[in-house]
This record gives sequence, C-alpha cells and structure tokens, in this order.
Amino acid sequence: MDNERTNRNSWGVPWWIVCAGFLAIALIMNWQEHKAHILGALPYLFLLACPLMHFFMHSGHDHDHSQHDHSHSGPQR
Repeated sequence: MDNERTNRNSWGVPWWIVCAGFLAIALIMNWQEHKAHILGALPYLFLLACPLMHFFMHSGHDHDHSQHDHSHSGPQR
C-alpha cells in the first residue's frame, strides 16, 4: 500500500503521465514559436546528412584489399 502511494501524487496520477503532459505542452509551444527557424534549417540538415550517411554506410566495407581471395573474381585467361 505504501509502495503505490510513493508512485502517485495526491490526485492519484502516476508521475510519468504528469511529466509527459508537461513535455507535450513544451513541445507544442516551442513548435509554435520556432517553426520558421526549424523549417528554415531543414535544407541544411539534409545536406549535413549526406556526408554523415556516406561515412557511416561505408563503415561496413572491408577496405583491406590485400587479404581478399581473387580466385573466384571472374574467368581466367
């Protein structure tokens, strides 16, 4: 019984619902105030994403070509 009391405020609402409500209100108010700034930065964010995607998507490639077996690389002449 005491454990349930510590997780709820005096109205019986869990603390995370109250925090989510405050966060939702803060996000809506910030969106209204800074919409032009956020939307104005989108083209630059796409340009920034290009080199980042290139860097992170090539990280899985093996660039050490000296250890590859080239015996199956095509027809032998």
